Amino acid sequence: MDEVADVAGVAVPTACGAPTACGEICEKCRVRLITICAALADDEIGELELLAERRSLPARRALFHQGDAVNGLYTITSGSVRLQNDLSDGRRQIVGFALPGDFLGLALESRYGFSAETLTPVTACRFDRAGFLAMLRRKPHLLARLHAATSHELAIAQAHMVVLGRRRAEERVAAFLIGWRDRLALIQGRSATVPLPMGRQDIADHLGLTIETVSRVFARWAREKIVLGVPDGVRVLDEARLAQLIAD
Repeated sequence: MDEVADVAGVAVPTACGAPTACGEICEKCRVRLITICAALADDEIGELELLAERRSLPARRALFHQGDAVNGLYTITSGSVRLQNDLSDGRRQIVGFALPGDFLGLALESRYGFSAETLTPVTACRFDRAGFLAMLRRKPHLLARLHAATSHELAIAQAHMVVLGRRRAEERVAAFLIGWRDRLALIQGRSATVPLPMGRQDIADHLGLTIETVSRVFARWAREKIVLGVPDGVRVLDEARLAQLIAD
């Protein structure tokens, strides 16, 4: 398992002292419309900005650790993050990967149920938990947006359970690759090239496979000209054959 430095990252102080000035910064955020922040009108966004502490982290750093007290909530604004459960016997389960627009940390429990570790350099807005919850009580439309995002995440988790329980190894990798590509398309548009910031071991731990199995699948796809390996990712050459692997 990759080692992760026990450093939370670099806090970047806000450069504004009033809601209006802060709102101007949020209005320029390139992922605002796909985050929970989209629920807020222009005259409300500054209130949320006042709660935010912008953070920049290099790759292989922790946003938070499993078991730590939940005192901060995070919106990812750039980069990608690995979400993992560390088991008592030293093994791990990768429960997901976060991308710009994803909101992390809000749970009923008082401690984080998983760790969040950067795969690439990441920027994020950190919100004090108490202040954010107070804002939810004042802004029911923000709460509704959060509920919608939570429901979407639950649907993704349920679909992933089906992949783990009912799919063969090749089908699992295909489902992951197509799902990851579709998530990236919401942020940067559709492309035949699919960046993979996570390693083969990460993919294996996410899909309940071994790294050897994942590597064999990609090698076979390359021989059959379904995908082509490129620096930091793959290029999909035969989308129809890839989609056929997970067709019902």
